[in-house]
Amino acid sequence: MYAKVIVDVPTGGTDRPFDYYLPEALAENASKGMRVLVPFGQRKLTGFIVDIVSETKLEKVKSVSELLDLTPVLNNELLRLGEWLATETICFQITAFQSMIPAAMRAKAMKKLSLLSKREKLPMNVQALFGQADEVDWAQVPADARLLRDIRNEAEQGHLTMKYALKDQAKHRKVKAVVIQRYETPPATEKQKQALLFMAEQYGEGELVAIQILMKQAAISRSVVNTLIKNDYLQEKEIVIDRNPYTDAEEDGNEEKATLTSDQTDVLAKVKKNITQSQATPMLLHGVTGSGKTEIYLQAIDQLMEAGKEAIVLVPEISLTPQMVERFKKRFGANVAVLHSALSVGERFDEWKKIQEKRVQVAVGARSAVFAPFTNLGLIVIDEEHESSYKQEEYPRYHAREVALWRSRYHDCPVVLGSATPSMESYARAAKGVYELLSLPERVNQKPLPDIELVDMRLEMREGNRSVFSTSLLEKLRDRLKKGEQSVLFLNRRGFSTFVMCRNCGYVGMCPHCEISLTYHQRDGQLKCHYCGHEERLYERCPSCESAHIRYFGTGTQRVEEELQQLLPEARIIRMDNDTTRKKGAHERLLKNFGAGEADILLGTQMIAKGLDFPNITLAGILAADTLLHLPDFRAQERTFQLLTQVSGRAGRDEKAGEVVIQTYNPEHYAIQLAQSHDYLSFFKKELGQRKQAGYPPYYYLTLITFAHPNYATAMKAGEHAGRVLRSNLGEDAIVLGPTPSPIARIKDRYRCQCMVKYKDEPALTELLRELFTYFQKEIQQDQRFITIDRHPNMFM
Repeated sequence: MYAKVIVDVPTGGTDRPFDYYLPEALAENASKGMRVLVPFGQRKLTGFIVDIVSETKLEKVKSVSELLDLTPVLNNELLRLGEWLATETICFQITAFQSMIPAAMRAKAMKKLSLLSKREKLPMNVQALFGQADEVDWAQVPADARLLRDIRNEAEQGHLTMKYALKDQAKHRKVKAVVIQRYETPPATEKQKQALLFMAEQYGEGELVAIQILMKQAAISRSVVNTLIKNDYLQEKEIVIDRNPYTDAEEDGNEEKATLTSDQTDVLAKVKKNITQSQATPMLLHGVTGSGKTEIYLQAIDQLMEAGKEAIVLVPEISLTPQMVERFKKRFGANVAVLHSALSVGERFDEWKKIQEKRVQVAVGARSAVFAPFTNLGLIVIDEEHESSYKQEEYPRYHAREVALWRSRYHDCPVVLGSATPSMESYARAAKGVYELLSLPERVNQKPLPDIELVDMRLEMREGNRSVFSTSLLEKLRDRLKKGEQSVLFLNRRGFSTFVMCRNCGYVGMCPHCEISLTYHQRDGQLKCHYCGHEERLYERCPSCESAHIRYFGTGTQRVEEELQQLLPEARIIRMDNDTTRKKGAHERLLKNFGAGEADILLGTQMIAKGLDFPNITLAGILAADTLLHLPDFRAQERTFQLLTQVSGRAGRDEKAGEVVIQTYNPEHYAIQLAQSHDYLSFFKKELGQRKQAGYPPYYYLTLITFAHPNYATAMKAGEHAGRVLRSNLGEDAIVLGPTPSPIARIKDRYRCQCMVKYKDEPALTELLRELFTYFQKEIQQDQRFITIDRHPNMFM
């Protein structure tokens, strides 16, 4: 038997299956989708078996060294999905396969130098390398020519050998446990008797229980357990347990179903019909904020679980996950696995394992949860489907929505895309009947959507108000503090100020590696680049003219927090941005504190814009509605409208009425005007007209090709070559723009230029892009990042 293996070498020449002989001992256990260790050139590498065949056309075939799995980590569906993903996103197959398994399982083979004879026979320098050990990591061997020559000579004489050990982070969590060994003669003390009796009644003979759990349940100390082990009443062993990232989430699974409104009942009936009839129907659920979309997801999943089917629920970003997870755990108990990037490597592995071993029927998580290894999917839900975080910005550059639609066709199950502000592309598909349109036009509690006040910050400036806060917003914040109600303040920037400038000569602190200004972070007195991570101390004098007139311009979350604390000293403020949520579990902790009423004002960036559902929030303030409006991106207006609507939706979700204040320098802009009147349909029609005129989605598809190189001329030359190839091979309707410098022309010391293709139907484009990708990979072998191809791009910076 021979295994066809995709080897972990992401280059153009190796992006195909290689044949390996399967020795008899391995052949009977090997199957498609397993990881293997194989010799490749002078190295041993990991790879995935994509097929097993009985013959090969090759004369000389190496053997598979080791099977790394007991069962396949990729089932047949995921293997096919990986092939499609590699073709569709123009990436290597190994990259696609690796993206579907937890990071803990991306094993690397580590070389070790091992002794085969007595160390006295070795030259002194080789003896010194080993010391008292029998093995040394090859990575620790110094690059000394004489030492390397001696090592090679000793290896040829059979005194040394090279071994390969796998460094796989997918380790199980082990804990100490006990089991009853004897019970006849009672132990000496009353506490010990009670502990043993408790073990016998609760767990019986032969059942292992973790010592920590026993101590908690039986209310005994470790010394009691130790004495029982010492006197052979209990036997100590090690057991494997799952890491639980959500120890605080209630897992009773007994939460009552909510009573549905007539609109919800109609929508749920349509979803259930498609589940029952196994229809691969994409459904767009357009429901205003607070209209009860999550309850529909829960009740639909409830029905399919009874039929033994499984469900994937995607939520954007980590900030949404804690509250969403809690709702699912309350409803379905331990039948839920959680997959997202804030979990530790081990936790993520354990959650994935629950799905693979069929111990759960529901997976809730961010983007990559769309690859959950279920085999009997009945429904895929993408909540807040318009969110840009569903698009992965490195290879494979997939959009979770497109992967979900592929899996839905494979399983004949529906996909529900939910949003208060659907993406233009999704709503256009629904309007054309490609998606089924479902509507929830009212909030569950029949409360009206909050009143939105637009504040023209130009007038505030003329009246002498230099503060970040308008008079109206400040008054409303004071009013909420008096009433004991909570407020949410949104600002789309982190840091203290957006840039630092010398008022004497105009010098602006720029990143030396990127064409972007540095952001000042007051807490650690640092200037930071948010693109490459470069940091430097804040200068007291201008590096250009030595002047001391250094000033901060723009406003970041740190600065707003400081100003707010001065204006409202009695207010308790929680700030949520990338700086305050860096530590594991920080999101959950801050939101929990806010939900428990430990703060009056929640100030934050995009992570607080959606998903928050706290009954005491009655005011939402948007400090600078224009920050997204003027970015060089055709989706700028759409993102502004979506963001304003989402933040507005945080207020007045319960009994108390909500108010929203939007501060802007462009109050007459249609995106801001229509967000004020909660009018998605008018926005959709207006924006659709603009898109048609400019030739953007949903009227055209886009592909963005970016070239990055330390030499500007090399990048531009490659762009010109790509432009010529595309123009001469695509149809007349296709538009090829560029090459032009990217909006941020240099990042990490690499100059960037881009070509954009606009097209309606180009069947040959995928193959053409693959050829370009392969051509430039060969041309610039040493530089993996030279060319990036982004189908349906979300980012143009």
